[in-house]
Amino acid sequence: MSEFEKGKMLERKPLFNPGGDTDVRSRRMIGGNTTNLNDYNNLKYHWTSDWYRQAMNNFWIPEEINLSQDIKDYPKLPKAEREAYDKILSFLVFLDSIQTANLPNIGEYITANEVNLCLNIQTFQECVHSQSYSYMLDTICSPEERMDILYQWKTDEHLLKRNTFIGECYNEFQIKKDAHTLVKVLMANYILEGIYFYSGFMFFYNLSRNGKMPGSAQEIRYINRDENTHLWLFRNIITELRKEQPELFGEQTVQEMQELLKEGVRQEIAWGHYVIGDEVAGLNRQMVTDYIQYLGNQRWMSLGYEAIYPDCEKEPESMRWVSQYSNANLVKTDFFEARSTAYAKSTALVDDL
Repeated sequence: MSEFEKGKMLERKPLFNPGGDTDVRSRRMIGGNTTNLNDYNNLKYHWTSDWYRQAMNNFWIPEEINLSQDIKDYPKLPKAEREAYDKILSFLVFLDSIQTANLPNIGEYITANEVNLCLNIQTFQECVHSQSYSYMLDTICSPEERMDILYQWKTDEHLLKRNTFIGECYNEFQIKKDAHTLVKVLMANYILEGIYFYSGFMFFYNLSRNGKMPGSAQEIRYINRDENTHLWLFRNIITELRKEQPELFGEQTVQEMQELLKEGVRQEIAWGHYVIGDEVAGLNRQMVTDYIQYLGNQRWMSLGYEAIYPDCEKEPESMRWVSQYSNANLVKTDFFEARSTAYAKSTALVDDL
């Protein structure tokens, strides 16, 4: 009988465990006997050291970004752009909020302390992202508009459907807490970080390249940079777990993982068609479809599998500008002082996923 038989609940790691393993060779992603001691000099998963340093170098403060131009631009946005801005911001608020709540639940069953350390830093960064959205809303909106935008995820049926997909994946693990469902919730996190944000990201970058809302776009650049590290983290957790426990990644489970990804891609495309459509200058439905399917391929191939979407393995020519506008360390956004707001000590993580 497998240690991680389907339906058998995982054991939460004890917080205080003097009888835990001190030999790094005994460390495991799940099902280990951890002491919970954070020893930075004895790591099994050496990539966590690079991840940690990158994440710490990426530290940023939302209020340091100048939104004075955005205050002027927001009331002048065409109806389609303003509605898209509001709905996308509402969606992003929800995603980072649910991530903040969900990550500690995953960490309770990860028995590699260096990986848990990374998850805790990610949780902190998700809180910063939520603060950045609040800063944007508080700065450019009236209190009444702010509350309406914050809770559109409950009243807009398209938003609610999107949030339900990820939310139910997370809730399923809350109930079952077995290894099979953990694999699914890890995949759901990977999809959220690598697919679910990107229609929104491209919208803000498109505003920026059209000379609008430069401060909002820079907030999103910093968030995008953080999300790249989160994507890297979950990719590595999944691949390490697959090495250690290959029986958890049988044909049926891999098929379920692929279906989760394909559903995430379908929903992200449908969402982009709904909030952006063909009404926003510089973007259209086909551009959204091509780019999200390209990302779907990149995410799936990064896990070691074959591309899902034919003819979408290369970045679409029509969307190459996204990479340029997403680089937090190259784009100058403080137009009054003409200086980059990126921290000199930080370099953008190359998104090879």
